[in-house]
Amino acid sequence: MSDHPDDLIDYDEEDETIPTEAVPSDQLAANGQEATDEDKKDKKGSYVGIHSTGFRDFLLKPELLRAIVDCGFEHPSEVQQECIPQSILGMDVLCQAKSGMGKTAVFVLATLQQVDPVPGDVAVIVLCHTRELAFQIRSEYTRFSKYTPEVKIDVFYGGIPIKEDYKKFQNKDTIPHIVVGTPGRVLALVNDGHLKVGSVKHFVLDECDKMLDQLDMRRDVQAIFRKTPHNKQVMMFSATLSKEIRPICKKFMQNPLEIYVDDETKLTLHGLQQHFVKLQESAKNRKLNDLLDTLEFNQVCIFVRSVSRANELNKLLCDCNFPSICIHGGMKQEERIAKYKSFKDFQKRIMVATDVFGRGIDIERVNIVINYDMPDGPDTYLHRVGRAGRFGTKGAAITFVANAEDAEILNKVQERFEVVITELPDELEINNYMAS
Repeated sequence: MSDHPDDLIDYDEEDETIPTEAVPSDQLAANGQEATDEDKKDKKGSYVGIHSTGFRDFLLKPELLRAIVDCGFEHPSEVQQECIPQSILGMDVLCQAKSGMGKTAVFVLATLQQVDPVPGDVAVIVLCHTRELAFQIRSEYTRFSKYTPEVKIDVFYGGIPIKEDYKKFQNKDTIPHIVVGTPGRVLALVNDGHLKVGSVKHFVLDECDKMLDQLDMRRDVQAIFRKTPHNKQVMMFSATLSKEIRPICKKFMQNPLEIYVDDETKLTLHGLQQHFVKLQESAKNRKLNDLLDTLEFNQVCIFVRSVSRANELNKLLCDCNFPSICIHGGMKQEERIAKYKSFKDFQKRIMVATDVFGRGIDIERVNIVINYDMPDGPDTYLHRVGRAGRFGTKGAAITFVANAEDAEILNKVQERFEVVITELPDELEINNYMAS
């Protein structure tokens, strides 16, 4: 493999067409394969003609439907309605949809529907950019595979001795059919010869823009991709897909279904109150104390810009008798996962975190996000505030603006997403940010 960072896989010269008899004609039109030129220009999710009202309409395996019912899901979200019918047919999918709309369930259900568990064969590889997200995705697979115990799932990431991972590939009975992991560790296992990828049929990237933006991670993803069979399904998902990154994503794909739900400007979240507070850096701690005292909340995420600030702020909150926990990239992996689990299990109600926690992490009880430090740009802002108000629930996001640079980023957020972020009023109406 070339070391050149922009050396991207390109299938243009050897595209494989999908046999038309395998796909119903009404879905072909939805895919854009028999659509008019006008349809092809409009690649927003809105033109996909799916009218499903329940998961049963997707014709999933009975075992999957039982698990879905057990999880309490009744009606698919917009992104699920538009992606699942095509993805279970093996189509490549490139999907952008805002946080909390159930993108993970799309690829989890699509791969579980299609996987044919053969002892010793890895059929699915799912890559994501943080260990916590990998852990969470494995948990989703575990939930939905409740009634298909023959399908083995495992997760692999750095921070733990690789020899522990080697043991899982020593005999056919322990080799997972579905591998979830971070690119660095998965590539190490592939290069060592322990993880054999010759039988992979599905290749998934979650938060794909984050992985393909970073050149070192992109190289790892490409190296894994090249070692897998050419004829496989590729699915990529993210809440933010800039127009610059989309062509890079499509280099990995063959005739993908492109779904952009609430494209670009409309990516902000319904039901989420967004406010800012203008203050001096020295006034942040007092204001944070006031907010935690006065706001009603189930759980709160407080985002800061560095590991040292996360540690200091967490210590301060604990000294003030707030039930706080801290998570950041400087911790040992076991500690990070343990703290993530304790927060998800509602053992703590306040989480201080760096941006390692800002993407894709799903804690259903979080209804307040506080940007103690301003994020570095609009995309990071969206991912942070997306921790609250997930799947259409209510929530509030409050951002501290301490200097001119912070104000400039806030303006960029408002311009990019065409949203007006107002100054925090003296009193927030509880019904606007907390479900009754």
